[in-house]
Amino acid sequence: MRILLVEDELKVARFIRQGLEAEGYDVDVAADGQTGEEKATSEQFDLVILDVLLPKKNGFDILNSLRHNGNRVPVLMLTARSGTEDIVKGLDTGADDYLTKPFAFDELLARVRSLLRRGTEAKRTLKVADLELDTLSRKAIRKGRNIDLTTREYTLLEFLMRKLGRLVSRDQLAKEVWGLNFDPGTNIVDVYINHLRKKIDQGSDIKLIHTERGKGYFISEKTASPSKK
Repeated sequence: MRILLVEDELKVARFIRQGLEAEGYDVDVAADGQTGEEKATSEQFDLVILDVLLPKKNGFDILNSLRHNGNRVPVLMLTARSGTEDIVKGLDTGADDYLTKPFAFDELLARVRSLLRRGTEAKRTLKVADLELDTLSRKAIRKGRNIDLTTREYTLLEFLMRKLGRLVSRDQLAKEVWGLNFDPGTNIVDVYINHLRKKIDQGSDIKLIHTERGKGYFISEKTASPSKK
């Protein structure tokens, strides 16, 4: 599960990140509102933990922008502002939960687990540009065109889409999709990526599956190379 933490207090951000990573979550941190909104808009997360008082853009404005643009990612507001008005404002703007500082990490973790369960149940369809993947029926559609995928191709595509905008190495793909101890001499990952690219990108002006030579692959409607995390 991938979580975006938007928090400008470095000690608080470090504390939360280390705690969540110890529980097996993949955590990205943004230290200001502008960066947080850009990441939440351009990348795919399972949960956003969003502070209210942030440099450049406050949490309420970020949340309002996300909801206005149809982004339904679960959002946990995290702030020292405990007044009823602020809590009501956050929930009315579209927050899924609200936690005030100081807090016990166990309480934060319980709320994170609850929101992630709720989000997983609701998150049936993954989308990248005009590509949609139904994770229940395991069907892919692009521009109204049904794409026939083998079981392995589907697993590979779903993994890349859940890592939207993130560089994934051949080693990681082999381990996650095939369960293999990667043999540098095999080209199985490259072969399947090529098969998938032909099915997904053929006939489309916007190419979604990208290669960073010698490093790995990523899926995005943008061609700029992402950072590997």
